[in-house]
Amino acid sequence: MKDKNLFLAIAVLFFLSCYSRPAYPLDEIDAELQTENETEIKTDVVKETKKEPKKITKKEIKIEADVPVSYSLTLTAVGDNLYHNSMITSSLIDGVYNFAPVYSEIKKLVENSDIAFINQETPMAGTSYGYTGYPVFNSPQTLAHALVETGFDVFNFANNHAMDMRAQGLYATLDFFETIEGITVIGARRAGESARIITKNNISLGFLAYTFGVNSYTIPSNNTNLVSLIDRPKMKEEIEALRPLCDFLIVSMHWGEEYMQEPSREQISLAQFLAELNVDLIIGHHPHVLQRVDTITLPDGRKTICYYSLGNLVTHQLEWERLIGGMAVVTFTKEGIRSATGEVTWSEENSITDFGMIPLVTHFDRSFRNTKVYPLYAYTEELLAVHGLRWRAAGPITLNFFNNVLNRMKVKIITEYPFAEDE
Repeated sequence: MKDKNLFLAIAVLFFLSCYSRPAYPLDEIDAELQTENETEIKTDVVKETKKEPKKITKKEIKIEADVPVSYSLTLTAVGDNLYHNSMITSSLIDGVYNFAPVYSEIKKLVENSDIAFINQETPMAGTSYGYTGYPVFNSPQTLAHALVETGFDVFNFANNHAMDMRAQGLYATLDFFETIEGITVIGARRAGESARIITKNNISLGFLAYTFGVNSYTIPSNNTNLVSLIDRPKMKEEIEALRPLCDFLIVSMHWGEEYMQEPSREQISLAQFLAELNVDLIIGHHPHVLQRVDTITLPDGRKTICYYSLGNLVTHQLEWERLIGGMAVVTFTKEGIRSATGEVTWSEENSITDFGMIPLVTHFDRSFRNTKVYPLYAYTEELLAVHGLRWRAAGPITLNFFNNVLNRMKVKIITEYPFAEDE
């Protein structure tokens, strides 16, 4: 019996010694893994805790009331886009008309303005009418696509060449422009008023356009509104109807005497008439040369800016004065007060806060090819030395000639790129 008890005691001691030995390396690895998993779980909990939204007390909420707000819009405008036969034929390469190079040097100016206006002097009725230049114009429709690609979006057709292809040719032109998205046509229409309103940057611009006539053609009796003519009672009616509907009112005027460097008495009288009707900006064209810019101030302090003539945008006319055009640059500003609820009370007096002119030069070579419009600030004596007109004009010419022309403009001459470079 003692032997049996001794054997049991030895067995118990052996069993206890097996479970009290030091840990082997494998046991240490298991312990480390268990510790790492616990750390990861704790870290995830901390991250989730950080994502919980912060509680904001009423004391931390700031309510801003009566905050001033201001919006601005810059418009550029150019004069007559006048296509002669030589300009059409020189743009035909391998059977395709390409007019984009003509505007490549001003493209950056046009596309970086908020709205860009052009007086499209020639209709684009299509191939069936034939392509012609002076004195009866019809330009390829690919020209319109080049102009839109350049950045122009307001096209005026109230000018004396609008009906060069008769009424049906103008209808064909208008139908074609209806197929182009993102543009506005003024001055001619199938029916209805000529007024158009464009809103951008919270500023609305109203547009009207008028011309002194349509040369020897007659506006059809069944659509006397096909082209807007200068008629003071009619103009007064249309302006007074549009004025309350827009922040600023712009009127395009095809007027004056060709090649006259000073505005005529009729131009000055009409400008005063428009100013008294509270027109903010007058864009003039038709003389094919630059004319001065006036600020017309009424007794109550209201001001109207009048560009009597922006000259030609592009042309193959053979006089130096006619190769100098202007790009009007006008900044409109609208101010108000925003309440805590977000409602804005607008000032009753919007304003033109800046305006000026970028002089433009039409360049072509002695073969009347490589036509291109340059800002004067980018034009050089080297380019002038190879200008095609040097072989036809009497006597030498320098850039000083252009500067002398600009001295009579009575407006700020812009001598460098006017927009922010990062636009």
